[in-house]
Order: sequence, then C-alpha cells, then structure tokens
Amino acid sequence: MKGKHKVVVKNNKLHYEFEIKRNITIIKGDSATGKTTLINMIRQYANLGVSSGVDVVCDVPCRILEGADWQLVLQNISGYILFTDEENAFIRTEQFASAVRDSDNYFVIITRESLYNLPYSVEEIYGIHSSGKYQNTKQVYQQLYKIYSETEHFPIEPKHIVVEDSNSGYEFFKDVTRESDIECESAGGKTKLYSLLCGMKDETCVIADGAAIGAEMEKLHKLSRIHRNIKLYLPESFEWIILNAGLIEGKDISEILAQPEKFIESQEYFSWERYFARLLSQKTEGTIYKYHKSKLNPVYLHDRNKKAIVDSIEGIKLEKGD
Repeated sequence: MKGKHKVVVKNNKLHYEFEIKRNITIIKGDSATGKTTLINMIRQYANLGVSSGVDVVCDVPCRILEGADWQLVLQNISGYILFTDEENAFIRTEQFASAVRDSDNYFVIITRESLYNLPYSVEEIYGIHSSGKYQNTKQVYQQLYKIYSETEHFPIEPKHIVVEDSNSGYEFFKDVTRESDIECESAGGKTKLYSLLCGMKDETCVIADGAAIGAEMEKLHKLSRIHRNIKLYLPESFEWIILNAGLIEGKDISEILAQPEKFIESQEYFSWERYFARLLSQKTEGTIYKYHKSKLNPVYLHDRNKKAIVDSIEGIKLEKGD
C-alpha cells in the first residue's frame, strides 16, 4: 500500500478529518482528548454501518484491529487503514512489529506509550485538538496536529555534533567538522542517544534519522526543552540529505522527495529511511557516486560535493566560513 489517504469520521456531534501517508501513524495524548472516541466511532460504523449514525469516508477501507484473533485478521486483509489502541497489549510485541513489517496495510496506533519495536517517523506522531470550526453548530471539528517539529531551536552554531549511527553519515560529519572547533561523535544507535546527551553542557546538535526515531522522541524532546543547548536535527535519513543536495542525477528524484508517499510501498519498506537508502544506492550504481551505507565513498568528501551537501542543511553552521 502506498499514497496519501484522507480519512473523515463523523457523526452529528463530532467530525474527525486527517490524512495518513505512511505505514505507521501514532496518535498520542492524555485522557479526554478524543482518541478513544475516534476508535469507538470507527468500530460502530464497522459493526452497524449507516444505522450507527457514524459515517467513515476514505478511498480505502478502514477498520479496527483488536482482540485475540488480530493475527488471523491481518493475514487475510490487504489495502486497509487499520486502527488500534493501547488497550490491545499486542501492539507492544515483536509479533506485532513483524506483522506490520510484512503487511500491505497502514496502521494508526492510538497510544500514550512509546513503541520501541516499531520504526515510526517523528513526522507522524500526532495529537488531537478541536479547531473551532463549526463553532456555531453542535458539531465539534477534530483535527490532528504534529507534536514534534524537526526545525525547533534553529539556527545553531554547535560546539558538539552527535550522530545517531557510526556508518557513512557519521564519517561524513566527522570529516566536515575535522578542521573546525566542533567535536563530532557517534551515539552508536538511536537507543543510546538519550544517555549520551544527558549532562552535555556545550551547544549540541543531534543528527538522527527522523524516519525511524519516533519511539525515542518523547524523552529526547523533553530533554531538549529542559536543556536548551541541545537541538534536534531530524531529516528522513542521511541518504535523504544527499539526495536533497542535488548531487545525483535523475529527473524523478525531486518528485520523489516532494511526495515520497506516492512511491514507497509499505510492504516493501518498513520505514522510509530504508527506501531512501535503496534509492540512493540504485541511482548511484555504476557511477563515481556509488553509495555504501556501511562505508562512505570518498567522493562525497571532495570539496565541491561536501559543500553541496552541507549547504543543503539549513540552520546548522558546520564549517568555518559558512
């Protein structure tokens, strides 16, 4: 399944309207924010149809995934948007993560918890609020809003760079900062970021793959709010940064970057970072820019190429004289 899908769920009192464009969407929030009501309305429509007083409008079918037979249900449906919530303990299991990875469906998970088995995007973590639309009627218009922003607290001149991984991305930023007074180190994985950042006093910029860091965001965001010297730069991935820099030829690259959901098949790519890694590898096959995730091709460190990549990163001063 791929593409962007608008979902409208409404009755005579409430009107939910939002768009889903990735295989995993998270809706968070405290009690009484409308999360459970959304699930109940979709369930009512599935069980009773129009006689429920609920209308669900979408170009693909929507239903609830719940109960002991969730695996059997999932094995027999394709092309659905499936809603589930934290009352279903299976969402925290490796079995569920494996099923999501192999599924041709989109999943909307309503939970206050962080789900560490799932690689969901910082861009697809939402809360619910009432917009005030239809304020002169009895119907309340509910919308989703992004909880986190990838451009918070910028611009920045960091003294310390912390890169999520120890592969090509780290090699690149280590080289970029080599002749400056910026220290660059690898966290050795997204799960190690928080402990590494605790206690840092210098102006610090975290560079991590936004496409899969969702489960870590609550504590990272809270840390950056308490310690204003910590900033979070969360592009889709390092491969996305290179593609966005314009170094690689391909008429379709700009179109893909503008609307990735049109091209990324959820059953094939568990998260968008995997898609961009594959895309960059395919686009550079047989060229001087041949990309390897585990070891950076030195061509990306040539002055012209390095400058193009750095210049495409807005809001962060990484080199002397920028």
